Amino acid sequence: MNSVPRQQARIGQRALLLTTAALPLTGWAVHAAALHKQLAATRRDPLTGLLRRDAYTTRARRILARHGDDAAVIMVDADHFKQINDTAGHPAGDAVLTAIGFPVKSMCSDLRGC
Repeated sequence: MNSVPRQQARIGQRALLLTTAALPLTGWAVHAAALHKQLAATRRDPLTGLLRRDAYTTRARRILARHGDDAAVIMVDADHFKQINDTAGHPAGDAVLTAIGFPVKSMCSDLRGC
């Protein structure tokens, strides 16, 4: 009968040892996830979700190095955007950028681009 409490004590000690060993790893994983989220936020425009200039340039160079002449560039121009932004205000301009960015991002995601 004494073997049951001893076995439970061994399991408890093992669990404590494993938990103690895993705690620093858990903290590291949480920290790494937070850093990854911060880095991703610096790479993408918060309104459109598209890559910012530096991240886009890096990505474009990588794609051109890999695919050369088989790569393509998409350029989007919002006609009269300044007028919309100036007359209707920045929230309206933000809505225009969001409306443009979503389909572009969807298309780029399908093509493994931006």
